[in-house]
Amino acid sequence: MQQHQAAVLHPPSIIAELKKNNVTHIVWLPDSETNFMYQQLTADPGLDLVPVCREGETMAIAVGLWIGGKTPVALIQNTGIFESGDSIRGLGLDINQPLVMLIGYRGWDRHGVTRDSAARFIEHILHAWGISYYLVETDEDANLISTAFEEANRASKPVAVLLGTEFGV
Repeated sequence: MQQHQAAVLHPPSIIAELKKNNVTHIVWLPDSETNFMYQQLTADPGLDLVPVCREGETMAIAVGLWIGGKTPVALIQNTGIFESGDSIRGLGLDINQPLVMLIGYRGWDRHGVTRDSAARFIEHILHAWGISYYLVETDEDANLISTAFEEANRASKPVAVLLGTEFGV
């Protein structure tokens, strides 16, 4: 009997895509879904981490960086999208900011019943706001981060990347 190892998503795969797209700043609120990348992000001198106290602050800070000629991403948990709604509307959608939002998909369960309401609601919220999104679960999916950047820049609007997996080290 052959056992299949579960595919995982490793921080270097995500970081490589960020660098490929000339990301300068990662505006984030550390959480349990994205904390797996913290040490590798802080060790990389080419990426500036900008921590925030509330998820809604990520959008305003990202807009300021973008206006200043930088290339930020917002890195928050799906519950943070709910808290950030007005900022996303007013600062992302209304001014046509090409922002990629990396969103930890808390509660996502591809193989069972998704009991966490944050996971059940996130895709519906993104649809309601007209925000395209891509699901990244493995290293092989990481190239979808570049696809999100291409779409955000082409359409001048926020695009989400849902990070829905267990993470490797």
